[in-house]
Amino acid sequence: MSNDSSGARLTTALRAWIAAAPPGAKLPSTRALVAEHRVSPVTVQQALRSLTALGEIETRPGIGTFVRVERAARPVDLGWQTAALGAVGRRNPASPTSLQPSDGDAIGLHSGYPARELLPERLVRPALARAARSEALLGRPPVAGIPELRSWFAAELAALTSAGVGPVGTRDVVVTPGSQGALLTTFRALVGAGRPLVMESPTYWGAILAAEQAGVDVVPVPSGPSGPDPDVVRRVLAETGARAFYAQPAFASPTGAVWDTERAEAVLDAVRTAGAFLIEDDYARDFGIDAAPVPLAARDDAGHVVYIRSLSKSVAPAVRVAAVIARGPARDRILADTQADAMYVSGVLQAVALEVVTTPAWSTHLRRLGRDLGERRDLLLHSLHDHAPAVAVDAVPRGGLALWARLPAEIDLGAVVDRCRRDGLVVGPGDEWFPAEPTGNHLRLAYAGPQPERFPEAAAILQEAITRTGWRPTA
Repeated sequence: MSNDSSGARLTTALRAWIAAAPPGAKLPSTRALVAEHRVSPVTVQQALRSLTALGEIETRPGIGTFVRVERAARPVDLGWQTAALGAVGRRNPASPTSLQPSDGDAIGLHSGYPARELLPERLVRPALARAARSEALLGRPPVAGIPELRSWFAAELAALTSAGVGPVGTRDVVVTPGSQGALLTTFRALVGAGRPLVMESPTYWGAILAAEQAGVDVVPVPSGPSGPDPDVVRRVLAETGARAFYAQPAFASPTGAVWDTERAEAVLDAVRTAGAFLIEDDYARDFGIDAAPVPLAARDDAGHVVYIRSLSKSVAPAVRVAAVIARGPARDRILADTQADAMYVSGVLQAVALEVVTTPAWSTHLRRLGRDLGERRDLLLHSLHDHAPAVAVDAVPRGGLALWARLPAEIDLGAVVDRCRRDGLVVGPGDEWFPAEPTGNHLRLAYAGPQPERFPEAAAILQEAITRTGWRPTA
């Protein structure tokens, strides 16, 4: 029987099941459908995607596939918007892979957030309940953020500050709605549309998107497992006249790079010489495994480093709270941009974040989180070694959420990603993390996502997808 006829029969059967099921009913798993209808996992995934496109079902990552509560209405032609909106120069997808849900019970190695079991749920839920009963629910917080939370951000950085460097104060802290909001407002306030911004390549896709939204001109510098070459940074700053360099010196996304002390000092010296800002994105401060890098902001008291510290990934995705720490006029411009854009961050969310990070159980949670991330990282590394010999990991990350994996140069990366999805594995193509042309075939493989017990299965699917492209090991 052909795949087309099998798929058509399965789709018909599923539509009959959906029609008889109540709204919100959970569909059988892919394994159950394979066994019941005697079809392949690929056929099941194709049928589920078709039904999702028709609005019959919806997927919930890590949970399953469900009958939609509200069935899709007749299609609406929105083509008129193309002419009304005009052309855009954006090269990134509107929904990067790291934000997309998995199909049904597919294995997800693409998520940009930790799995639910890695979050401090026992701390967040009661904090949210108390905040909802407090004045934070009805009051309007200060534009820069509630003083107690700003003081905590300042004290955390001050505790890491080098001797002889003046510590930051509460006034230097501006609370923002997550790190994405912090990136956008910082790029607008410190760089401005049409002006150059130096940026590592590869780097965080959200920073690339924020730069495009801010209208700045990105100037990429190559960055590897140890970070960028300070001499290249110095030369590019001088040649372009750029006054800002965006970087992730600790557990960089996606490479996992950690700058050593010598490199960090050299880059900071290049920035000082250029009279520029270093926009330091410390997104993974809470995700150390076997390293605890000190932020560059802790070595600077001349206002060159603008420090971004987020809590959204480590506390909870719904708690969109971050901070920008900057001195002098830079801080004032950032605050003015924040006020014009979002007015203020929800006082309830700020109260939740403050309670979570100031409870003694927070430190205990972070220690346990580091151990859990280390176990997942090592399990994924061993799985790739045992089941995916075509995949190379050039540097083992000492923190963060994912591996940066290299695939053979001669294969079709897009074909591998598509084949993996058809076979029940979602992976993130590395092309989304380059502000310039990709320098090779890479995948970002998240070990912080759900179902680590399926890592060996995921590695086997990945290897099969690579083999299907015609790749063969060299003798």
